[in-house]
Amino acid sequence: MKKKYIIKAFSVLFAFTAMLSGCSKNEYPEFDANYASLAIWFGTEYVPQDSITYNYSYALGEKTVHFYARTIGALSDHDRSFQLEAFDGDLDEAQGSYSLGEYTIKAGESIAQFDITFDTSKLKDALAFTQKDGHLKLRMKANDEFSTGVKELQTLTIVLKNYLSKPDNWDAAQYPLRPLSAYFGEYSKVKYQFMIQELNFVDFNISYNASISYDEETNTLSHNYANYLVSKMKLALEEYNASHDTPLTDETGNIVTF
Repeated sequence: MKKKYIIKAFSVLFAFTAMLSGCSKNEYPEFDANYASLAIWFGTEYVPQDSITYNYSYALGEKTVHFYARTIGALSDHDRSFQLEAFDGDLDEAQGSYSLGEYTIKAGESIAQFDITFDTSKLKDALAFTQKDGHLKLRMKANDEFSTGVKELQTLTIVLKNYLSKPDNWDAAQYPLRPLSAYFGEYSKVKYQFMIQELNFVDFNISYNASISYDEETNTLSHNYANYLVSKMKLALEEYNASHDTPLTDETGNIVTF
């Protein structure tokens, strides 16, 4: 239900921003020409998510997650900057393991993608979030450039894990992304560990619209490259099974297949 409200709010925001961007000051005198607020969200440029998961166990050092920010109001003739702050969640346990920079939306632009950087090596406790999931909630720091935006798009929620777990996009993904199950089949912990071992990819995406085989910045594979990796996994599984007395079996007792 919450996700439905977020998408509805996002649709209203998009329509409102488009209307303002296409008008001159004389066409909407009822609005303050100096008004500007900011919406922030995870997901894709056009489809927001209410939260994302960050798994410390997937990286020994630094790794980034991405979020979007869109201005509401007339476009500006100067760069506008903002910062994020953590205001709720497991702040003590996560302190020092993530960094929030100063983010800038360029003059004449209304939307941009930004990074939040995590560093597993800087966790104060290496066992943090191994037994119980944590979370962080982020919001924009008050500043002179932007007012508070749409309520449903004011905060970012990050679920924190530190153990091998089923990727959020294994069974479902937002278009143009594809669920991993469409390529690699049913999830199991053993299968995923075997994939990480053979492919050296974790927490990756597959996109129908990808123009290159692998985009390192977004950790996104193309449809064709994903199919190639499926073939690679089938070959690796054949080699594993041929060199062992019993075929690779998952934690439920089922034989792993691709």
